[in-house]
Amino acid sequence: QVQLVESGGGLVQAGGSLRLSCAASGRTGRTYTMAWFRQAPGKEREFVVAIMWSGLSTNYADSVKGRFTIARDSAKNTLTLQMNSLKPEDTAVYYCAARETRTTVGWTRAQEYDYWGQGTQVTVSS
Repeated sequence: QVQLVESGGGLVQAGGSLRLSCAASGRTGRTYTMAWFRQAPGKEREFVVAIMWSGLSTNYADSVKGRFTIARDSAKNTLTLQMNSLKPEDTAVYYCAARETRTTVGWTRAQEYDYWGQGTQVTVSS
């Protein structure tokens, strides 16, 4: 089992920045891919970005490309999401996810992830 705990959400004005963190614990030695998803009220959970734990591969949703940056600290088992130039449409609950799969196949699909955090709210005001 892997436990994930997100932090860093909050309220920010459009154009501002936030930094989300996800602390992983438990059986992290088998965690090969981590990702951020988000879910706005009344909408389905949406892929934001994924990273192979090796750090060699990343995949960003077009909607956040150039504004968001994912990073991982293997020594601290921590995943971060730096969000810049935030827009009102970025408002959502952001979830950290992990899976024990060595490939990138399906890594943008929520159903392919084994572990989830509780989520952290990000609200961007116009």
